[in-house]
Amino acid sequence: MSDKDPKDEALSSQHGIVLTPEQLRGRRARNIAIGLGVTFLAVLFYAVTIVRLGGAVANRSI
Repeated sequence: MSDKDPKDEALSSQHGIVLTPEQLRGRRARNIAIGLGVTFLAVLFYAVTIVRLGGAVANRSI
């Protein structure tokens, strides 16, 4: 049987999970790292596409 009071469990379920300041900082750092990674990949794909297409794309007839 659980030692927790049912009132405490009901109260915690209403407020959801409360993160510590250390966990919040970790989450923010992770989010920033993921954002930078996605941005880097987008720029890399753009650059590779431009290089592979070459300069002839700008000189083609329209």
